Amino acid sequence: MSNPLYDALFAPLSGNDRPFLYLHDDTVLSADAFHRMIARYANALGAAGVATGERVVVQAAKSPRMLAVYGAAVTAGAVFLPLNTAYTAEELEYFVSDCGASLLLVDPARIEALTPVARKLGVRLESLGEGGSFDAIAQVCDDSFAAVPRAEDDLTALLYTSGTTGRSKGAMLTQRNLLSNAQTLVDLWRFTPDDVLLHALPIFHTHGLFVASNVVLLAGASMIFLPKFDIEQIFAALPRATTMMGVPTFYTRMLDDPRLSRDTVGHMRLFVSGSAPLLAETHVAWSARTGHAILERYGMTETNMLTSNPYEGARRAGTVGHALPGVELRIADPDTGAELPQGETGMIEVRGPNVFKGYWQMPEKTAAEFRKDGFFMTGDLGMIDDQGYVNIVGRAKDLIISGGYNVYPKEVEMVLDDMPGVAESAVIGLPHPDFGEAVVAVLAQGDTAPDIAGIEGALRDKLARYKQPKAYIVLPELPRNTMGKVQKAALRQQYETQFKEPAQ
Repeated sequence: MSNPLYDALFAPLSGNDRPFLYLHDDTVLSADAFHRMIARYANALGAAGVATGERVVVQAAKSPRMLAVYGAAVTAGAVFLPLNTAYTAEELEYFVSDCGASLLLVDPARIEALTPVARKLGVRLESLGEGGSFDAIAQVCDDSFAAVPRAEDDLTALLYTSGTTGRSKGAMLTQRNLLSNAQTLVDLWRFTPDDVLLHALPIFHTHGLFVASNVVLLAGASMIFLPKFDIEQIFAALPRATTMMGVPTFYTRMLDDPRLSRDTVGHMRLFVSGSAPLLAETHVAWSARTGHAILERYGMTETNMLTSNPYEGARRAGTVGHALPGVELRIADPDTGAELPQGETGMIEVRGPNVFKGYWQMPEKTAAEFRKDGFFMTGDLGMIDDQGYVNIVGRAKDLIISGGYNVYPKEVEMVLDDMPGVAESAVIGLPHPDFGEAVVAVLAQGDTAPDIAGIEGALRDKLARYKQPKAYIVLPELPRNTMGKVQKAALRQQYETQFKEPAQ
């Protein structure tokens, strides 16, 4: 038995001296050098006691090391679980405990803070980064490793996605899920070994890891691998790139820079946007300024990519294109699952090799999210227009997407409701010119007025920064309907101009 994902993505790197990663410090890492790095980390996983099928949690800065650990986990048959670097120790403890990790890799600077968590959970803790203990283990390991045989249905990665109630859920992604999606995207977006992708996305997220990196690996292409989005580094790197993937915030910030012109991007082949809705105004402004139409696509943690605007043909502003080849997509009545006629709004439901295996140790939750015929209910509301393009018109699940990151209000509300002076809270997303949506907390005042500064300080240690509200609104009470449900739609409508600049 082979290891399909390793064979497709990583085996072709061996013995290949072509450039693979261009780093921000002008270092160039060849494909073969990266393959040998993967092998050393795969051996290091064994030395750390990680067995086939066991979970490896990584919360570390974006780097070739972290990408190589992903490759090492695939090679060694371990399950890779990347975590947002913004998660606090309290949040991280839940993920490590829930997945039953055998190894936790973190930035060297976080070792001291996370040692109590590791001891409490009985998980091995090592550091990944310059001078890291796991790097020291890898440095003395052999730079060859025979890939562990794996089947297409074997679990390869766990990505946690928040729920509208309670704690996060671990989406189980298999070899087939990841490989089928990469194969489809390479073909659809015409990636070849001549491409150089400008990569400024995080790699703890589906977009940066399983879309951008997997596509480049499968195509035999190269990446300009930036630690984060930095406008100066972006413009410095553009002349060497042929393609770029980003979240809408990348494109709005580039539009704010006078250096963006047809001359600076005239050589580029493709710009892709995802992870959050791209405003139609941004799409139109980008086309007018650069002559390029941004290709918007739609995906989610549980399904990888679902739809894409065409490579050739109209990339329509405000839409996410057509279902990918091999992916079945329908618009259904949310209550009955009956397919709705074209042009009607309903639940977006999908079925295909890209759709995840289910939620980690949550069989009942998994069953509740799938129809009997195997279609997964995305929780997004959409419609298919008269030209066959999918339009996302809202979210049945109360999700906020801020700067490309998912924020579920319930998680923030549970923290806010424990704060002094807060009788109850409602967290909503409001339109924001930079982040797409901003997290806003509407607080019902308790016996005393809430101390906003104190709440902001308390949240810094309890929630990742992107989950922390960007504004607070205090009311005597929250608006409710006759059934007693908080009317968040009314709050969003009332405060929708909160971040809108006043007319000049």
